[in-house]
Amino acid sequence: VDGRRQRADVSRRKIAQAMLELLREGEADPSADLVAERAGVGRRTVFRLFSDMEGVFREMHAIMDRVGFKGDLPAFFKYLKEDPKFHYPTTPEGKAAYLKRATEIVDAVRARLDEFCITKPKAPLIVKQVEPYREKGEAAAFLDPATPDGKKPGIYYVNTVDMTGLPIFEMETLAHHEALPGHHLQISISLEQGALPKFRRFGGNSAYEEGWALYSEYFPKEFGFYSDPYQDFGRLYDELLRAVRLVVDSGLHAKHWTRAQVMDYFRQNTPESERDLVAETNRYIVWPGQACSYKVGMLKILELRERAKQQLGPAFSLREFHDVVLRNGAVPMDILEDVVDSWIATKRR
Repeated sequence: VDGRRQRADVSRRKIAQAMLELLREGEADPSADLVAERAGVGRRTVFRLFSDMEGVFREMHAIMDRVGFKGDLPAFFKYLKEDPKFHYPTTPEGKAAYLKRATEIVDAVRARLDEFCITKPKAPLIVKQVEPYREKGEAAAFLDPATPDGKKPGIYYVNTVDMTGLPIFEMETLAHHEALPGHHLQISISLEQGALPKFRRFGGNSAYEEGWALYSEYFPKEFGFYSDPYQDFGRLYDELLRAVRLVVDSGLHAKHWTRAQVMDYFRQNTPESERDLVAETNRYIVWPGQACSYKVGMLKILELRERAKQQLGPAFSLREFHDVVLRNGAVPMDILEDVVDSWIATKRR
């Protein structure tokens, strides 16, 4: 255990050092500015992320101990990646089994939405397999949003072209991100706010939308989800993935990393499949800053939530906080901060 923790400490230092170096060298670059939200607070954001990741690694090792795994974190990644019990087979039966289980996960959250939401989407949501004609070029999973009138449902798409790209241990966190309480909940509520300006209903903001979706992977843990240790590890793994994304996104666009450098960094720090490595790397190359936005947005939402809890005390309501965040459409993080601060001030009167 001590040896594992020492190796984890090395991994944490590598990630933190890479983030700090990239931000220091690229603060004038727009991509690096997005990492930091605005020039001048980049190091604070990185240190907060570093603190977050220390907790992630501690929880990962606790789960490894709980399931009786003997070995270090890279060995556990290899075990999850290569043991066939963590993937449905790429057969019609395996694909159908995944879709059935994904639907059950979505339904389990839907049944409990009242516990953490006041406003809920009117639009229905379904789980669907990506069509064969486009599956080779699509991501592992994504949301096709509902129409504002709800006549077309939201569709949580899963890409079954290669089932090794849909690990069983990530099923809960993936569904929480793309479907409920993530993208479908947030986007549908925005679309259904008819009194808002259209640019706030339809325009989008990456730090807000992906920050909410990543936060939506996190907070269901507080409501008893992720009871299976491997599903909980999947949640933690996806947090680690977003930290790695921050490094490689900034590496590409602030430090001019090559494709090979990005893919090597992924191989060293995640159990991603080769198919996913190629798709992820292509995405970061053509979409500067987007991969950074997940963690930047999540950290801001958590910061605002903690501020509200501290200032409101017993008057704090998580349901009300979520409502304030969701009912104002997709706004930049500084505007969201103003909105939450205004709500806190109103509650304290």
